[in-house]
Amino acid sequence: MAWFRRRKAAVPDNRPTPRDDFAHLEQFIASRRGVEAYLEPKTTVTDVTVMLIAHDGEWTRRRVPSEQVARQWGNKMGIPVYDVALTGYPKRKREYDERRKREAQQTQSQ
Repeated sequence: MAWFRRRKAAVPDNRPTPRDDFAHLEQFIASRRGVEAYLEPKTTVTDVTVMLIAHDGEWTRRRVPSEQVARQWGNKMGIPVYDVALTGYPKRKREYDERRKREAQQTQSQ
């Protein structure tokens, strides 16, 4: 019986490719100073990611193929790579997020 057959709909994958992800990360490193990498482990919801945090707390996050690839890439780029599960996020990142939140609230109240 063909009544119960399900056809899988083609869902376009709009995610950037790993090459695009690394290009974005490299651009972030080139345009900021004091950048460090923080590896975030794979969860049930997300793949392995790396968060780059600049000297002022500005950050960006992208998927990476594996922790090993991210560590090799970080070494190649000459930046320190930390395991966020061991070190946590630096204070400057939390402060940056708070500044952005306050700025957004001030903009909305005007």
